[in-house]
Amino acid sequence: MHPMQLFELVIAMLLAIIVLHYAAHKMGLPPAVALLTGGVLFAFVPGLPVLSLDPELVLVIFLPPLLMDGAWFIALRHLHRHMLGIIALAVGAVIFTTVIIALVTHMLVPSLPWAACAALGAIVSPPDAVSARAVLQHVRLPRRLSILLEGESLFNDASGLVLFRFAIAAGVTGAFSLVEAVESFLLLAIGGAAIGAAVGAAWVRLTPRLDDKYLMIASSLLAPWASYLLAETVHVSGVIATVTTGLICGWYQHVVFSATVRMNGTAFWAVMIFLMEAFVFLLIGSSLRGVIDRVGGFELVLAQMTGPVLAILLALTLARFAWVFGSDGVIRLLRAMGVRRYTPIGARSAVVLGWAGMRGVVTLAVALSVPEGFPGRDFILVASFAVIIGTVLIQGTTLGGVIRLMRLEEPVSDRARLSMSEAEAAMAQAQLRVVEVHAHDADGVLLHPRLLERYQRHATLSASYAGQEEEHAHILHAHFDLVLKAVAAGRIELLRLHRIGDIDEHVLQELERDLDLEEMSALAAKA
Repeated sequence: MHPMQLFELVIAMLLAIIVLHYAAHKMGLPPAVALLTGGVLFAFVPGLPVLSLDPELVLVIFLPPLLMDGAWFIALRHLHRHMLGIIALAVGAVIFTTVIIALVTHMLVPSLPWAACAALGAIVSPPDAVSARAVLQHVRLPRRLSILLEGESLFNDASGLVLFRFAIAAGVTGAFSLVEAVESFLLLAIGGAAIGAAVGAAWVRLTPRLDDKYLMIASSLLAPWASYLLAETVHVSGVIATVTTGLICGWYQHVVFSATVRMNGTAFWAVMIFLMEAFVFLLIGSSLRGVIDRVGGFELVLAQMTGPVLAILLALTLARFAWVFGSDGVIRLLRAMGVRRYTPIGARSAVVLGWAGMRGVVTLAVALSVPEGFPGRDFILVASFAVIIGTVLIQGTTLGGVIRLMRLEEPVSDRARLSMSEAEAAMAQAQLRVVEVHAHDADGVLLHPRLLERYQRHATLSASYAGQEEEHAHILHAHFDLVLKAVAAGRIELLRLHRIGDIDEHVLQELERDLDLEEMSALAAKA
């Protein structure tokens, strides 16, 4: 493809992202579904070249920043608390599903060797981090369930990739060693964690010395790729390395970044991740034409592969439900035997957890990386693509309804000790104590009466509001509605002064920033 054609294609895809996101919003669909569907249609537009994806390049471009963003904002304390459940999903469920898919595939297509069946199982078994984020950000889940899904999607690619590599090696050489596979997994995981910790520590120590907000934001952009590429260079897990770096950077960013850097950086990352996630689903859909062409056309796919592929999709879904409900049953059995350390999630949460198994870019990229000439490569490609389409279109569109139907409630043990209003009241009291100490000079003369009055009023109002949110809600909303009207009026006047030449660009930008902060604060308070 000519470079100019590639650029025009990227611009066309960017326009498609805007149109499809807008359409999804208007129709009440998850954006991932609209983008994937649009990508499939995009693939068959007359005159467009067939999109051929380099699997390694796709993973390197998209996976590190998306993993970094997911790890950056995850609640580390809750991640640690539910780590056993996350490992059960990220490792246990992946192995279990790989075995089930291998058995089902071999039963349906006996001509495929066991190595090819295992390779397909390893490819489709891990739910995708990008797909999970794209769907889960539009639904509300109890904290424990959300942490389990987010943690699983961050770590499960590592176990899936290890299984895939050994399945491919077994198919090529005809040899497989379980001990060697376990040793390899541990080496990849420990080595990846070490590399990720080193990169994260370097970022925490060096970033504050840059002393420039744009350089500091750029360093946060560099960190995931540095961690991933360094880990892959020394042949350990780039996924684990990137997640580890993201956890460290996310934990320390509150002291590394100033408020200005954090506000600018958050805005930058939000737009970048939005575009990356959108491009991923559009690329997945657009690659359908290339996959179909590789395997011999639609007629061949429909005639020979439809039945087995649908059976594999069903087996994949049932295997996840079996693992989730089975794990919850084991916990219930342990509690009946007196082991009270672990708490089952319950049947309703298990249904949601079992249904939230969308696959995406990692599945496609790994499937495309199957070597030419590997037994059953065409079937693996078609089955992998069908799993992506099926899980995103079916589970992605219905997950919100399933969550509403289950009527999930946050367990008391998972609820924070303080509500937001109570935390704000505690913060206001701490601020007031500092202002009271420094509002007077050495002789006791009050130097900052208005500042002291402001913080006293804020502390009093916060204390009266804490725990009484419903009683004050209408007054609070009316208050901030008026604040927003005042901000809008101030903005109109500010722009009028700039348009007639009474103020310059610098004054406009400074005062508009103040209005923006005030507006953001009012909107956040109303939410």
